[in-house]
Order: sequence, then structure tokens, then C-alpha cells
Amino acid sequence: MKDNKCKSENFFKYFLSSLFVVFSLGFVVMGFTFLPIIGFVLALPVLAIAFVIIRTRLNDKCELDFNADVT
Repeated sequence: MKDNKCKSENFFKYFLSSLFVVFSLGFVVMGFTFLPIIGFVLALPVLAIAFVIIRTRLNDKCELDFNADVT
């Protein structure tokens, strides 16, 4: 029941995290071609943000709940 209620929020959460993964891959490519150190330094935090968004849970109001335990 809860999954049906938050279907669009779950879609947006996964879409946003996959967008951050694509940006991270773009920074890695930029690290190989243009700016070696800066591209890799920017890729790691963006990838970490994507991982955090994927791991967060939605609360009863279908909002991201960063305070919940994600184990």
C-alpha cells in the first residue's frame, strides 16, 4: 500500500540519483581528458550524493527521511 502511494516520489528519487551517477561519469571522463585531478575530485562527491539519495527512505508523507536508519 505504501509503495503505491509514493510511486512518483520513488521514481523521482531514482531518477535524481541516476542523474548524479551520469554527472559523476561525466566528471570521470573529464578527468581522463581535460583536467585530471579536478575531474576525479569532483566525481567522488557527486557519486557519494547519488549513493546517499538511493539509500534514503521515504517517510509516511512521501518525503525523503534523512534521519531514519537505513540498515
